[in-house]
Amino acid sequence: MPRYFKMLFILCLFASCTATSQVTEETTVDPPKSAKIVVGAENTSAYLPQLKAKNIALVANQTSLVNGVHLLDFLVEEEIIVSKVFCLEHGFRGNADAGAKVADGKDVKTGVSLVSLYGSSKKPKITDLASVDIVVFDIQDVGARFYTYISSLHYIMEACAENNVEVMVLDRPNPHIADINGPVLESAFKSFVGMHPIPVLHGMTIGEYAQMINGEKWLKNGVQAKLTIVPVLNYTRTSSYSLPVPPSPNLPNDTAIALYPSLCFFEGTPSVSVGRGTIKPFQQYGSPSLENLFTKYFVPKAMYGASAPRLNGEKCFGEQLSPEVVEGKNGLDLSYLVQCYAETTEKDSFFSNFFNQLAGTAKLKKQIIAGLTLEQIEQTWQADLRVFKLMRTPYLLYK
Repeated sequence: MPRYFKMLFILCLFASCTATSQVTEETTVDPPKSAKIVVGAENTSAYLPQLKAKNIALVANQTSLVNGVHLLDFLVEEEIIVSKVFCLEHGFRGNADAGAKVADGKDVKTGVSLVSLYGSSKKPKITDLASVDIVVFDIQDVGARFYTYISSLHYIMEACAENNVEVMVLDRPNPHIADINGPVLESAFKSFVGMHPIPVLHGMTIGEYAQMINGEKWLKNGVQAKLTIVPVLNYTRTSSYSLPVPPSPNLPNDTAIALYPSLCFFEGTPSVSVGRGTIKPFQQYGSPSLENLFTKYFVPKAMYGASAPRLNGEKCFGEQLSPEVVEGKNGLDLSYLVQCYAETTEKDSFFSNFFNQLAGTAKLKKQIIAGLTLEQIEQTWQADLRVFKLMRTPYLLYK
């Protein structure tokens, strides 16, 4: 069956694909333009009654706030039984380095057990879910495929589906909600920084994405989780939203979040720094090998959120950026990457093996080496992006 018609067939069968999902409140009415965005965790009347007298496991970090109060503290105050908290990359309080293992432990304030899903295991064990009725997931995502919270969501949903445990996602806005761009991941490059056939920017909230994981049967053996989404109120696909809490140590502000999808590709280029170990991570890039291109430089040093930054102590010649530079480019601009490769004196070692995992394909690296223009590179994505947009349509919750 041709791919396009296969997607139409899938849309027609959407009702049966999503039989295990429910949304707790209607979201199709246009909100008043002045209405305050209410995130899922603050939409308390939609989920608190469902949690009463249930044994809860929580997936949360420093972004999991209910009107300024941490969700764990809020649930304890509401006399909800929280047996444990699953911790993802960067830890429960969000202060662990990128890629650093997160240890088990106990929350100092509440005494609730902390179970790491970013160490030896990324999927809850059967014993972790014993006696758990509902896993509540409340994590702020940034809408990029290689930001690992959506990969953790996959494994949590999979474990819950296998053990008959309900998953409840407290939805939050996507700061890249209007952006759909980049190469679609190929199955050969599946990893924890990219698990599904989606583009770099997918333009979905984490609640919508959970519905897509379920509906497309991406979980192991095609299992589907019993899934409830608590929606964001007064939110549309054109809403502007500034994250009140940094989602991770090296995304400290809106500028870094806006530039993250473009600059994260440099994580697969060992000779280029994205500013980790400076006060402007993901707001600048530079390399000792680019002295012929730039006069300004920064020097990475060990600091909070970057205990051993790339190119520690070296002069990295490059440029600082602002969010305006990505306006009109659907959130993704590879011109920095293409320019750096063209100008570097270390072409043979410019790309690491990790680059293809970030890109989700081997094609992008080959295209850059071959000297294709940005327009030529972006054109090769368009057919897959059209298929993806069609595939995701049934799972969208917001107008």
